[in-house]
Amino acid sequence: MQLAAESEIDFQSEIYKDAYSRINAIVIEGEQEAHENYIKLAELLPESKDELIRLSKMESRHKKGFEACGRNLKVTPDLEFAREFFSGLHQNFQDAAAEGKVVTCLLIQSLIIECFAIAAYNIYIPVADDFARKITEGVVKDEYSHLNFGEVWLKENFTQSKAELEDANRQNLPIVWRMLNSVEKDAHTLAMEKEALVEDFMIQYGEALSNIGFTTRDIMRMSAYGLTAA
Repeated sequence: MQLAAESEIDFQSEIYKDAYSRINAIVIEGEQEAHENYIKLAELLPESKDELIRLSKMESRHKKGFEACGRNLKVTPDLEFAREFFSGLHQNFQDAAAEGKVVTCLLIQSLIIECFAIAAYNIYIPVADDFARKITEGVVKDEYSHLNFGEVWLKENFTQSKAELEDANRQNLPIVWRMLNSVEKDAHTLAMEKEALVEDFMIQYGEALSNIGFTTRDIMRMSAYGLTAA
């Protein structure tokens, strides 16, 4: 049944390639953002510098993999669109870094962006072309280790980080909803449904918050902030 469903996707159609030019650009730009963010975090957390530089290099490799996915389908990624797509989270990360707000930076990169990536890749893998599927399956395994870094650090520093985490969540979670809404049509063209993306993201994000130390009641309250942009 899965093969039949895949055969209905025409990876060479102009409609597919047009949507793919934006989705592919988003994953390329997302990995570039992550690469730069981990380098900045290495400056903010010198005791974890080696690990954070290692993560930044992994993100750079992921970017090259997704660039190859675009070339495989002969699609030019719309990077200008992608930079605008990430502009809200990008600016908030830069502002927080300038203020030395490590907790906010970790929430944006290690929780929000990583959970967003994992959700997107999980939903994309079953409907990807063969080349992109192999690339994405390799990438998603790495993303869990990136998520784990943020979880571990924030758990170890939970008491003094909790208030800032709640503020950062309130500021940044609505941006994720606007991001998802802006690509709903393109994602649908790639057979990725927005409801599935939202569900997977909230599962990943909720588990991360739980691992850090938030209660179920906390997580439900914090998750509700995303709905303000729905």
